[in-house]
Amino acid sequence: MRSLAGDVIKQTFLLQPEGKLHRRLYAAISRCILEGALKPATRMPPTRDLAEELSLSRNTVLRVYEQLQAEGYLSSRTSSGTFVTDSVLDNLGIASERVAKVPADGDYASLSVRCQDLLEHVSASPLQWGAFVPGVPDVQRFPHRVLKKIQDRLAQRMTAEFLTYDASGGVLALKIALADYLRTARGVRCSPEQILITEGIHQALDLVTRSLCNPGDHAWIEEPGYWGIKNILRMNAVDFSAIAVDEQGMKPPEKRVTPPRLIFVTPSHQYPLGSVMSLSRRQQLISLARETRSWIVEDDYDSEFRFSGQPIPSLQGLEEESPVIYIGTFSKTLYPALRLGYVVLPQALASPLKKVHSDLYRGGHLLVQAALAEFISEGYYAAHIRKMRQLYSRRRQKLVDMILHTFGSAWLGDFNSNAGLHLILQLPAGADDRAIAREANEAALLVRPLSRYYVGDTKQSGLLLGFASLDEEAMTPAFDRLAAIVKRHLQTQGVAPAFAPGQ
Repeated sequence: MRSLAGDVIKQTFLLQPEGKLHRRLYAAISRCILEGALKPATRMPPTRDLAEELSLSRNTVLRVYEQLQAEGYLSSRTSSGTFVTDSVLDNLGIASERVAKVPADGDYASLSVRCQDLLEHVSASPLQWGAFVPGVPDVQRFPHRVLKKIQDRLAQRMTAEFLTYDASGGVLALKIALADYLRTARGVRCSPEQILITEGIHQALDLVTRSLCNPGDHAWIEEPGYWGIKNILRMNAVDFSAIAVDEQGMKPPEKRVTPPRLIFVTPSHQYPLGSVMSLSRRQQLISLARETRSWIVEDDYDSEFRFSGQPIPSLQGLEEESPVIYIGTFSKTLYPALRLGYVVLPQALASPLKKVHSDLYRGGHLLVQAALAEFISEGYYAAHIRKMRQLYSRRRQKLVDMILHTFGSAWLGDFNSNAGLHLILQLPAGADDRAIAREANEAALLVRPLSRYYVGDTKQSGLLLGFASLDEEAMTPAFDRLAAIVKRHLQTQGVAPAFAPGQ
């Protein structure tokens, strides 16, 4: 026999066309009750009638009624039937009358001061793949099938250790493989016990900052430097000074400022300018860190991709027991979505920071780590880097040639080292690089303005142009479109640059 309650339930049930039948029915009835379509004390349709009306089995309806009774939505009266519980809305902490939902007021929805400060400095691009995006490798050239084949083989003999939380700082096999690779390729002095696997650079930086700094402590960063470090320091209430970079890397101030707790540097290929820290500057920085009891945090940003000369060894390996925390990532050598990085910790910090990491972040991706360990130990990793180094060298030279032909040598960055995954197109003084970047981004040319990487008032204008993810054929028309945007903006801004002959 049809009833008004049955009709209400049926209408709501039919609005949910996907999912298992008992879940759909449960959701329909509970929604009708919560939204007031089925009011307290309403008699529910008999299970047989409702089953027939909805073309369900009676057992399905009985199962849902029992669940709703257990949760307090419905109550059963002997010889009378099943009813919506009189006090169901009160029991669930919901007003008995439906009221219009109003947005929370400003005070209720306010963010922390640190969060608001970070939001004012957010720099991550919403688009991470496209022409000239800096810092992104050619993810399509990675041998995904090789890594998947290794992972599938390991998955066939899956053990419990791969399926639970990790409290040891990562899979031991990966730490052993990394220790061997870093000693050989980067001159890093470490044992597997000193290595901690993280979810990329940002987690590593956050871990080190939280573990070693108190709110109000001081840090040094490079000027210009990576925006991600600044935002992590802001969120952890750590003050910082931006220390100028020259052709030899970070230049410690002659007059002592507030002693830093942490010193963040990219010595092998400074980001974003590209200079290489000299030996004397490295020794000076280590001596200063020992004197002030500071820790140097070495971000070995895209150091594997050096296209001429010998690889630049790590700062960490310069001295025994150096006060250096070495951080690396697979985002540039493999692909960013892998979300795997690593920290080489001094012996005194290894055990406590692994415990902090486990408690804060709950390490995982253990099967992927085990597969990556084999990928490294079997030589695939080194072979992939060699192959990509050759590819990126050609793409970089292509971009350099186009800049020289279209603009001239003065438009290449001041520290144009033959390395990395991006170049700087140096703009004339007074050029608004942010306005140029905005228009370029709207045209799907994902350049970044150099001025955004500065903290102080003195800034250089330029554009960061990534070349790793763009093949040579696609690079030419993309660069032509970018050059037209740059020239039009400079003319509009009243900046009179000297272009290359004939341009």
